Amino acid sequence: MTTVETLSPAKPLTEPTTAPNETTVPAAFPRRWWGLIAILAATLLNLLDASIVNVAAPSIRTELGGTAATLQWLAAGYTLPLAIGLLTGGRLGDMFGRKRVLMVGLVGFLVASLACGLAGSIELLLAARVLQGAFAAVMVPQCFGLIRDMFGRELGKAYALFGPMIGLATIGGPIAAGLLVDVDLFSTGWRSIFLINLPLGLAALVLGAKILPSGAPTAKGLKLDLGGALIAAAGMCLLLVPLVEGHESGWPAWSLVMLVASVPVLGLFAVNQVKRARSGKIALIELSVFAKRSYTSGVGFCVVFFGSITGFSLAVGLFLQLGLGFSPLKASLAMAAWAIGAFIGSGASAGLAPKLGRKVLHIGLIGMAVGLAVLFFQFGGDAAPGPWALFPALLVYGIGMGLIFVPLFGIIVGDLEDHEIGSASGLLESFQQGAAALGVAGLGTIFFNQFAIGSGEGQAMSAAQSVTGISIALTVVAFVVVFGLPKRAREEQ
Repeated sequence: MTTVETLSPAKPLTEPTTAPNETTVPAAFPRRWWGLIAILAATLLNLLDASIVNVAAPSIRTELGGTAATLQWLAAGYTLPLAIGLLTGGRLGDMFGRKRVLMVGLVGFLVASLACGLAGSIELLLAARVLQGAFAAVMVPQCFGLIRDMFGRELGKAYALFGPMIGLATIGGPIAAGLLVDVDLFSTGWRSIFLINLPLGLAALVLGAKILPSGAPTAKGLKLDLGGALIAAAGMCLLLVPLVEGHESGWPAWSLVMLVASVPVLGLFAVNQVKRARSGKIALIELSVFAKRSYTSGVGFCVVFFGSITGFSLAVGLFLQLGLGFSPLKASLAMAAWAIGAFIGSGASAGLAPKLGRKVLHIGLIGMAVGLAVLFFQFGGDAAPGPWALFPALLVYGIGMGLIFVPLFGIIVGDLEDHEIGSASGLLESFQQGAAALGVAGLGTIFFNQFAIGSGEGQAMSAAQSVTGISIALTVVAFVVVFGLPKRAREEQ
């Protein structure tokens, strides 16, 4: 599904360059609307590649081989490097200039997309997916910085177009992926979902090179905390690899050792960040934000919420194709109700959030829980549900999810100081992507723990029901965590 950074116009984007309580707003750039088109195209590349692979994953496995874990790695192999890379991606723009870094990220992303489309083995495809995620982490933070630079005080006008366009892409992306795989244009099959990035990316590259402003670096000479990034990467890999591969291998000793080892390694990352902050060096994480309970609650909410919806999305897609034998197009059309609901909910929350504050999150979670409860009983029935039978529950679930997207980041940072906003927002994006990888690993493993590929509808329905039940539990946890968030979004204060 979609990512919150692309759907959330409430996300604060300005960061002070003078005093902590003082914000410098640049003048509007003359060719800003053409520049916005280039940025929108680049953003769509990330949004689409984070979600549409779920539709094509079974077809990829059929052609290139692999195990059930392969289906999980096709998604997690993108979101994991994206999550880790976002910790440093924004600072690259400060060091070398946002336009220059965006162009480098775009070129790298297109090369990686071409490698995905031409991959002759599953190992090469997974390696190319990791490169895609890494270059997306370089590219995405520059997009939001450039929008701020170009539009200044007209930022709201940019998001008036930006938000709905991303919402439409959320609906059309998976459907287009299913159509591309089914049509088999030029005998490319699933490869077309990666090769389609080339014309879109080249258009963004040419237009961006001509239009986007070439601002000077704002932090030239800044040194990145590469050591901290490597420790974070090691900790996440130690956690994710056994979650994905453990079940497939029968939970051997090495998988348990890796899980246990992830705890001290991630703890070492925290110690590393504390030491850098105390010595006056630039850290990947602004530790002061964790002193506020509301922000810590927000991080917890992001982990539970995004882990749940991403893992559930993968499980439903696998259930429809591997369990019920749906074609990629039929599966994507069956799940379109979810995306349509998210679009409706996002539009409604723009008017509700200023009046209700964090209560809109509770309303959204109740909607999600209702949709999941209906699905839970449908998956527990005697006969497999048809695509239209799932439509109402997925629509309600999507509406509830959409109600949360727009105001979420603004509410989470509601109690922070002005100088903490930039780091805190970027950190939330990293946690969001990391949670997505964990959701794919965790809920995907639970699904395959009960369903063996080719075992039939009965096992598939039982596995889907288990994942749905856990998703309900996670939604309840998220509901409780919301009470720890600020009552109003930052801009409303």
